Amino acid sequence: MRFHFGKQLVTFVAIAFLLLTGCTSQADSSSVADSPSSAEASETMTNTYANLPSLNGKATVELTVKGSKITIELNGDDAPITAGNFVDLVNRGVYNGLVFHRVVRQPQPFVVQGGDPQGKDPSVPANMLGTGSFVDPATGQPRYIPLEIKPSGADAPLYGQTMEQAGVSGAPALRHTRGAVAMARSQDPNSASSQFYFALADLGFLDGNYAVFGYVTSGMDVVDQIQQGDRIESAVVTSGLENLTNGAS
Repeated sequence: MRFHFGKQLVTFVAIAFLLLTGCTSQADSSSVADSPSSAEASETMTNTYANLPSLNGKATVELTVKGSKITIELNGDDAPITAGNFVDLVNRGVYNGLVFHRVVRQPQPFVVQGGDPQGKDPSVPANMLGTGSFVDPATGQPRYIPLEIKPSGADAPLYGQTMEQAGVSGAPALRHTRGAVAMARSQDPNSASSQFYFALADLGFLDGNYAVFGYVTSGMDVVDQIQQGDRIESAVVTSGLENLTNGAS
């Protein structure tokens, strides 16, 4: 499909939504209506998402692409489930060998997206990449994580809703500045799995709608050179693995 970028922001946002659609699912569509208190958020985490990996603090991941390093600092303080999911998948080796299937730099820098597990199978047609999810070998089922966005100044993240849907104004704690790393998802807010993207520019119109969970701290020049079809040669957790709970051992 060819995307035509309109001049109006509304059109651009709509196209961005389509572009970042990474997978479809029957994921639970439950949501939190209001910005939760710390106690409410803790109870939500315990009761609803207790089986998911969680990052309690920071971690660092190093990706190798075309022999060069990209260092990402992951923020489990503001996005514990989203960052924990990514650290767990890195630690499992899920990203090793996966392709960057979508790169958009025209008419202006936008995103580099990868992380579809189908990318390891050369028999999967290129037009199918962007539809796959991580399948947990323990259950034989896809793992989906909730949309997780912490409003700036809030005690805890919102789950299952965009900030607009939740009626929360202002900016999120983690914003789509250049070098942000965030999760791709389908229209279902709870459909993110393994696909992620790098923001190639400040993309403030995505703030509050997609879950940022970290930032490139070095190697952004490498990200800028990634082409569609390039692969992640390796992905390694270099620090903070001890902060992961419920991950694969």
